[in-house]
Amino acid sequence: MRKTKIYLDTSVISFLYADDAPDLKAATWDFFENYVRGNVYEVYISEVVAAEIERTLDPVRRDQLRAALGEYALPQLLTNREVERLAFEYVEGGVVPATHFEDALHIALATLNEMDLLLSWNFKHLANIKKQVGVKIVNERNGYFYPLLLATPMEVLYEDY
Repeated sequence: MRKTKIYLDTSVISFLYADDAPDLKAATWDFFENYVRGNVYEVYISEVVAAEIERTLDPVRRDQLRAALGEYALPQLLTNREVERLAFEYVEGGVVPATHFEDALHIALATLNEMDLLLSWNFKHLANIKKQVGVKIVNERNGYFYPLLLATPMEVLYEDY
């Protein structure tokens, strides 16, 4: 049986250290310790995630995030022209604001690599039903029919495996 393929945006990794949101932090740690480390899913990040982490202003937090990337050794997906083109389609289609182009890149990377889920704690620009519907419309308009679900780590915890 094929494992579920999951793409993580930067917010998921950041919430490993979100002391101001203890419930989401706990859910994120649970996801990483039991599902990522447990190899339950095929979990990926991208060079976009790594670049966002490198731009973290707080040097202590940046080092924590780098350490998490090293500890969990998640494979990184690479951008290319088609990823960028599709990301622009999400912006043009009103799915993601131009000021959050990296969120559009996350969606494009997940779409083009046929991920089953894009997990995010970013409810405003990624993990919500309205965005999921918009992504589906743009994807189908561009010939991509593999179903991509936008969700939070909470939605994959405690699944039978």
